Amino acid sequence: MTPEQAAATARPGLAKLVGAFAESPQTLRRARLLGLSGWAYHVSARAGALGDVRPETVTAAIGFIAPEAVTDGWEATAKTSEPMEVATWHLHELCRWGADELGGFPRVGRLLELSRRVVSAVDAAGLPLFAAWRAMPLPDSSPGALAAVQLHLLHEHRMGVQVVAIRASGLTPLEAIIAGPEGETGAVAFGWQPPYPPAGPIVRRLMWAESVADALAGQAFGALNREERVELCGLLESLVHRLTS
Repeated sequence: MTPEQAAATARPGLAKLVGAFAESPQTLRRARLLGLSGWAYHVSARAGALGDVRPETVTAAIGFIAPEAVTDGWEATAKTSEPMEVATWHLHELCRWGADELGGFPRVGRLLELSRRVVSAVDAAGLPLFAAWRAMPLPDSSPGALAAVQLHLLHEHRMGVQVVAIRASGLTPLEAIIAGPEGETGAVAFGWQPPYPPAGPIVRRLMWAESVADALAGQAFGALNREERVELCGLLESLVHRLTS
């Protein structure tokens, strides 16, 4: 398994694990305590690590959400909370979830060790959200909490290089969504309004961008040897099965 193959293999598992946290009923319940809509929380919880920046900066960093949707969520948050406060709350919740859900995973220590080495190897140039999250102080040092943070960082890393690769391919974020598996449904979910571009002419370009993103994400997986890369991907698969079965 090459570093690029490891990055490609790890991607769906990381998305499912981060999604399991985001969709946890307890996470959603606690988010409502902030008095924010689900959309405002989604935008500010992720981008709040950047601090008190303008919505245009948030749009550029996230990449795939429509600018108007970012502005709506960011400005709604600003009426009641500082963005960094929301991100800090989100990090506390992530650690709580990790301690509860990952702490009992038999090989959580090994998962933490391998994922931490990959995260530490990431060159954060051009990845502002990843860099901001990696610099956040950690409120919990238990293995489950730390493992959850490392998985979040690996997912944030992948999302960041995905934006870079999409732009390098000449696609816009909207075109990349339309050419992807969710198509117009995904565009609506990310706040984009019609008319939408036709998907046919840009699918091949998206495939090229995906390979570039695998190569960029794979650079950090080079911190592990082949056996360790296989092991980490296996641990992610086992953890997904544990949480979703």
